[in-house]
Amino acid sequence: MSARPKKSEQAHLETTRANLVAAALAHVPFDGWSAASFQAAIAQSGTPDALARLACPRGATDLAIAHHRRGDQAMAAAARTADLAGLRYGQKVAALVDLRIRMAGDKEVVRRGLTFFAMPAHAVEGAAAIWATADLIWETLGDTSTDFNWYSKRVILSAVYSSTVLFWLGDESPGHRDTRAFLDRRIENVLQFEKAKGKLRDTKLLQGFMRGPGRWLDRLQKPEQSHRADLPGYSGAKNR
Repeated sequence: MSARPKKSEQAHLETTRANLVAAALAHVPFDGWSAASFQAAIAQSGTPDALARLACPRGATDLAIAHHRRGDQAMAAAARTADLAGLRYGQKVAALVDLRIRMAGDKEVVRRGLTFFAMPAHAVEGAAAIWATADLIWETLGDTSTDFNWYSKRVILSAVYSSTVLFWLGDESPGHRDTRAFLDRRIENVLQFEKAKGKLRDTKLLQGFMRGPGRWLDRLQKPEQSHRADLPGYSGAKNR
């Protein structure tokens, strides 16, 4: 088994990925997240081919993921200085989703990313990227759930984020105000669902279900966080 890269080596690979992403952005609107964009990024950034393939062994796939994670990291950094005091919990969630979308960058680059990750060969990676975004938003808000709620929160927020991004791509309203209104409605729907779910827990029907077929839900626990800095393309996954 190969040894994990040293921190200095890992930092060098991170810098290389960041340089490649920056160089690729001018080409992605025309060529998508493709081998052509990857090669153009290598040439434009002046990165040695061997180093580029060490940083992004899957080429355009790792490049697209790195771009998405860069948006996640920018959102988390901006959230640390954002004034969320006085906001209700649902408003805080909406504020961070809105912030993440504003960090997404050029719409055509995002649209190309959606197309890329909609392909069957990349669908799992795309779903994982959206899940990681939802996970980071909840972590940033200080989510302490460790049971089934840990999963349900991220599933629901992944759906909210995805649908809002799709709306944003077609939104031409000033300051994308229609996107924010759409997002607020989605968050309100989620809050109404949570209230209904809370009431449902008190019903005899659900209590009976939880004592029978649904008892496995009580055994679900938040997965342990595993750093994957030893795997190419994953170095920034949990180092946000």
